[in-house]
Amino acid sequence: MEQTLILLKPDALQRALAGEIITRFERVGLKIVAAKIIKPSKEQYFHHYETIGKMISRRGQEAFDVTLDFMQEGPILAMVLEGIEAVEVVRKMVGTTEPKAALPGTIRGDYSHISFTYAHQNALSLPNLIHASGDPKEAKQEIAHWFTKEEIFDYDTVHDKFTQGKK
Repeated sequence: MEQTLILLKPDALQRALAGEIITRFERVGLKIVAAKIIKPSKEQYFHHYETIGKMISRRGQEAFDVTLDFMQEGPILAMVLEGIEAVEVVRKMVGTTEPKAALPGTIRGDYSHISFTYAHQNALSLPNLIHASGDPKEAKQEIAHWFTKEEIFDYDTVHDKFTQGKK
């Protein structure tokens, strides 16, 4: 089974949307195999967003700094989800990074709407509720960064036959 990382960002927790978002993942058949609420350091975020995600080279130093400041505004909920092609399934459910462009029915499309332009013009981070691993390689790196092997659990559910193809 494939695993992927999601981070419910400070805006998701502050808006009390965590339960609703988690429910969406569970209803599609993804299994939570690790979860914790934490308040990471800037160093931990730097490793996540730049060492793994290369945000500075993709979006620039200003976007990186604004994002790090935003992520420090409150705790996050870090989770590992497991399922068949979990990375792609989660990315589809989350929607595009820019909330304004996210389709209705996606998490970002249903619960956020700010554009890159508005955020940039107002020197704001983009409150888009959630981070989801971009591809399976990135997911493995991110999971190893946020969780120890002892924090990730393997267990059966009554739904495995239908959601993971188990007999």
